Amino acid sequence: MSVRPPAASARVPAAADTLDSSDPCGLLHPLCWTPSRRLLLRGAALVGAASWLPAAFAAPGKVLKVGRDHPVKTLAAAASQAQAGTTIEVQAGDYAGDVAVWSQDDLTLKAVGGRVRLLANGAHAQGKGIFVTTGKRMTIEGFDFIGARVPDRNGAGVRLERGSLTLRDCRFQDNENGLLAANDPAIELRIESCDFGAIAPGEGRTHNCYVGAIGKLSVIGSCFHHGATGHLLKTRAAVNHIFFNRLTDETGRASFELEFPNGGLALVMGNVIQQSPSTENYHLIAYGSEGLANPRNELHLINNTLVDRRPAGGVYLRMAQGAQKLRLINNLLYGKHELPAGPDREQHHNYFVELDSFVDADRYDFRLRPASPLLGRAVDAGSVDGQSLRPTMQYQHPCALKEVPAGTAYSPGAFQV
Repeated sequence: MSVRPPAASARVPAAADTLDSSDPCGLLHPLCWTPSRRLLLRGAALVGAASWLPAAFAAPGKVLKVGRDHPVKTLAAAASQAQAGTTIEVQAGDYAGDVAVWSQDDLTLKAVGGRVRLLANGAHAQGKGIFVTTGKRMTIEGFDFIGARVPDRNGAGVRLERGSLTLRDCRFQDNENGLLAANDPAIELRIESCDFGAIAPGEGRTHNCYVGAIGKLSVIGSCFHHGATGHLLKTRAAVNHIFFNRLTDETGRASFELEFPNGGLALVMGNVIQQSPSTENYHLIAYGSEGLANPRNELHLINNTLVDRRPAGGVYLRMAQGAQKLRLINNLLYGKHELPAGPDREQHHNYFVELDSFVDADRYDFRLRPASPLLGRAVDAGSVDGQSLRPTMQYQHPCALKEVPAGTAYSPGAFQV
């Protein structure tokens, strides 16, 4: 669907390897990975140490303080006063009906003293959502977006219309859509340690996160869960880095857990992806389902844990024909023992497992048991455009990253330790 721009001991598993090929060749490129939360908070504290302008307009490089104890009380007022380069420190608390459009470049919005909860309460900006952003290099950190509703039932917690945006430690709950990004190849979106879910029930427009045809999407250390009819994560971006996330529909009713409807370059590494028993769609991941619209169409599915809890069984991957590359390496798969081979794919060192192979599958702990015979049985999957596809980090719930110590046995699946 189109967005409206301007979701006991383990026995020895059976190997799902169907093509005996290998590609010799390590975590994230320095431009792609998130430093530790401690470092992020330390850096944020340094930013917040600047002086602030108590009234009128905040000049570039200054700090504008917002909240009940400051002259500027609302985000809407801050949006009208801030200039390019302003850091906006927002006092923790609830902000009801406080919606805003952000058009300035180089803005940083930070929650101070706890979380900032934006409760839509029927209000919306431009008929689109709680926040609408159009500026370049904008960062939002520590905000909760709750209850977005608009007349066309396509409301978003954040609507990214133009520019570039980093979301860090943000939460989206009970919105018609968590985030919507427009169709603009100049847009870049980065999502770090964010939580998307539970989504509001709707009529097929409800996606936990829906990214249009933008230039690049990076999603790292984030959680998508409890969908409703739509997808947990849907992206039409030309380049996608989906690293170390948890996409678990749990008891929800999401359609696809992860979809790339128009293909593109998709590096999918170190994710746990779970399909709920109540889903109405039997595919976990879909690629090119609406046609390959990008000049470069490659899917690299490396070191993921795919869990299908659908009683009738599902399909791990729905793949369109015509992609230049399809690589499935070092994945763990629970569900049907079916992973079709083909001359168009590099597929090896994937393993079918049972639920008792994991530490506690019912509690979404999909680490291999300490005595698993699979430990150490992964192979190096090389790199793409300088981005190593050997994980040195892993997802840690909720919405964090854990470093994999050097020397750890390299194992299939999303978790190394």
